[in-house]
Amino acid sequence: APAAFLRLGVARPVAVGSEGCTARSQLEAPDAPTRGPKAAMRLQGNRPLRAALVLATTTAIAPNAGRGRLFLDSASVDAWRELLPTGLFYGVTTNPTILKRDKVPCTVPDVAKLARTALGAGCQEIMVQAWGGSVDAYEKCSLDLLDAVGAADHLVIKLPLTRDGVVAAHRLRDEAHLCMTACYGREQALVANALKASYLAPYLGRMSDAGLDGAAECQRIQGCLDGCRSPTRLLVASLRSASTVFDVLSWGSDATFGPDVARELLSSARTDAAAAAFEEDALFEQPLLDDSAG
Repeated sequence: APAAFLRLGVARPVAVGSEGCTARSQLEAPDAPTRGPKAAMRLQGNRPLRAALVLATTTAIAPNAGRGRLFLDSASVDAWRELLPTGLFYGVTTNPTILKRDKVPCTVPDVAKLARTALGAGCQEIMVQAWGGSVDAYEKCSLDLLDAVGAADHLVIKLPLTRDGVVAAHRLRDEAHLCMTACYGREQALVANALKASYLAPYLGRMSDAGLDGAAECQRIQGCLDGCRSPTRLLVASLRSASTVFDVLSWGSDATFGPDVARELLSSARTDAAAAAFEEDALFEQPLLDDSAG
């Protein structure tokens, strides 16, 4: 993308009560200020206090408020430009397969640049997967990414639930936020919980492809994490329809999905028709009364 299109840097935390990305209507240029005059005007007065009161009320009514984070599963800056300004997404998820699909080289400098771009676009978290295939390689790659991005509070390192991935995660548990990925069975929730990983990512669609009941397995995993009072959030991946995203959030989990599913969430022929009717009615003019009439 052109340099004028992106602002590389770390986004500031969002205002109290906000969960989604703070992306503007367009990603800003590198030298653009973090907050413009309009943003400063919006923060004047008692807005933070009102937001805090709304959050407190919502938490009292709905104790699970704060769940249901949505992540965009994409490394395409074009897709980010299209979809992040909707405010739907808490962050972005990537892995080497997604990088290959979106033509991003799987190197520490390139992935770090991509991560800084996502944070500059307002994402609260960006997930990147370490590579190397051995304990030492996973650890080194993870630490190199943390150093290169320079935003450890907003960067989540993904590691596979292999033995080497688990040992590397154990070494890194005090260094990084972790997402244990490529989960295919409910028993693997016990591993993520023991590691105190920030996220566990089961592949619902691929589990179903393998002959399992992917939705039922994910619900059992969420039940296990709830029963253990685990700090680990369930981030369900391999979602292929908006209706499946609805199901995932309905049982209290997070969801990550690609741009096509995101567009499906934002598309409804009936809603479009209703909106068009509103616009047509807004142009309607009442006939003027004739004052000359007796």
